Amino acid sequence: MPTIKSFEDLKIWKDSRVFVKEIYIIVNNFPAKENYGLTSQVTRAAVSIMSNIAEGFARESNKEFIRFLIMARGSTAEVQSDLFIALDLKYINQKEFQSTYYQAEKLGKQINGLIKYLKANVKINSQKDKINESWESYELTN
Repeated sequence: MPTIKSFEDLKIWKDSRVFVKEIYIIVNNFPAKENYGLTSQVTRAAVSIMSNIAEGFARESNKEFIRFLIMARGSTAEVQSDLFIALDLKYINQKEFQSTYYQAEKLGKQINGLIKYLKANVKINSQKDKINESWESYELTN
């Protein structure tokens, strides 16, 4: 079983990275007039998801990691809300909306699961290579 030594090893971070790329692909088709509006808002929220996961992991405490995961979860909801705006304005079609909304929903569930798990089971210390193996199992399978 591989050891989680950095945020790059976290499946949830990898999934959020894929999600950010998908958001950037979608907003590429938004009108230029939205560059400082909806385009900026939705991309910043998506980037915030993966950034907060990384920053929280680096804080090396349960309490801090959970706090940053809660912020990431909020950014996930923000992206979902922004997707409704994009759909209503016909910047994306129903298929794009459903696919991207589902990805955001899945990320939100992963974040919720990790928060719940951290609250119940994991003691994070400054030596990342000694993280509880059950967390590794959880993260690698979810």
